[in-house]
Amino acid sequence: MKKSLLSGVAFAACLVFNSYASADILLGVGAPLTGPNAAFGAQIQKGAEAAIAEINAAGGINGEKIEIVLGDDVSDPKQGISVANKFVADGVKFVIGHFNSGISIPASEVYAENGLLEISPAATNPVYTERGLWNTFRTCGRDDKQGTIAGAYIAEKFKDAKVAVIHDKTPYGQGLADETKKALNAKGVTEAMYEGVNVG
Repeated sequence: MKKSLLSGVAFAACLVFNSYASADILLGVGAPLTGPNAAFGAQIQKGAEAAIAEINAAGGINGEKIEIVLGDDVSDPKQGISVANKFVADGVKFVIGHFNSGISIPASEVYAENGLLEISPAATNPVYTERGLWNTFRTCGRDDKQGTIAGAYIAEKFKDAKVAVIHDKTPYGQGLADETKKALNAKGVTEAMYEGVNVG
């Protein structure tokens, strides 16, 4: 995934920097580097660092090196907006992130208004790419695809069981739960419970 993700960023950077030289190309990596999802944030950071090291070792983009600017969103929407605004202030033009759909969606509004391209490796909520914004891309499957498969599997393998659909009230969790419920209902299965729980 890291190579395909960085290849897209590298291609976009070539378009921007093709006609003139510049200082280092600033690439923002927005992810939960601390907090409950820090393990996933570390994967995003390490993947980006490894791919960028390869690109820089090969001469960079049009002779310019890529420099990472890290932003810790802590999986919190308000902090995600702060990270997005900091990227804008720092002169970042390309962003890998964010991990959570609930961060990627509001942050992408900031990026769109300020000319930043965003590629998320993990934002699965369909809303992220269905608002008509020019700058939002993802490298992962959407909730409506995952939910369809999950619902069909449960309906087939557990047809005589009572099914409860529980989510964590986040855009990711509820989005996936909604799509799974929809697929179950389409197969004639009515869930015994559909509830959201507070995280923590």
